[in-house]
Amino acid sequence: MNELFEILLRQNAWFLGALTLFGVATVLYATVLWRNHADRLHSAASWVFGAAALLSLGFIASRWLEAGRPPFKSLYESLMLFTACMSILYVSVERWYRIAWLGCATSAMGVGVLGYAVSKADAEIINLPAALQSGWFVPHVVVYFFGYSAVFLAFVAAALHLIKPQQVVTLRTSDGQTQQMTFAGFMHKTILLAFVLLTAGLIIGAIWAKTAWGDYWVWDPKENWALISWLVFAIYLHLRLTKAFSERAAAILTVIGFATISFTYLGMHLLPTAEQSEHVYQGN
Repeated sequence: MNELFEILLRQNAWFLGALTLFGVATVLYATVLWRNHADRLHSAASWVFGAAALLSLGFIASRWLEAGRPPFKSLYESLMLFTACMSILYVSVERWYRIAWLGCATSAMGVGVLGYAVSKADAEIINLPAALQSGWFVPHVVVYFFGYSAVFLAFVAAALHLIKPQQVVTLRTSDGQTQQMTFAGFMHKTILLAFVLLTAGLIIGAIWAKTAWGDYWVWDPKENWALISWLVFAIYLHLRLTKAFSERAAAILTVIGFATISFTYLGMHLLPTAEQSEHVYQGN
């Protein structure tokens, strides 16, 4: 515990500020859930969350300048990138939806991810291997992490639907009107975004593999699990076109999809073939 506390104290101001503000936002969103008609408090939570998102971006920028390369190589750096992408996406979502449950879950996720990142903090900044020194590196990673973030938001909506299937959320339209939507409806819109991003990530990765190794697909363990994750959401989209479709089944499949994405991101080092992978994060 003392060692983790010392590592925390060694983090820069961007990291500590983001961690603190995500914690404050979590408390504010939780208070909104507890109180009725807390519009001003919800607005305050939104502003605090937005500030945390900016600090997360500040960390990415400062780390990039310090390392002299895109800071996406180690697990610690990737966790910070996920936090930044997740918070940016949520800020965009909250422009149209005011879902305190989602804000509370996303803020808490920010605290959890940054807390976990502390235990994975790098002792030194490492150089990129030759295989990652490519123009495809940044778009491939960033697109995928926005996809992961969209899957997380869909997962939260799926869980809320399973718990509160009849509850509705408010959608603000571009002309200033409002519409009502269930959690399952929001989940579906988010999965559509996630599927586009995951598909783009697969395509960019295949092009990159072709330029780096001469083949579009090299059966790397993480490539295989990325394909499995993509197939889960492809099955979800197909299910919606069949008579067997139900919002409950779709929500359960979304939870499964989130589990496969989580393993694709964090579980590769557990596989017997981990040493064969170019995608296992340094510090995993």
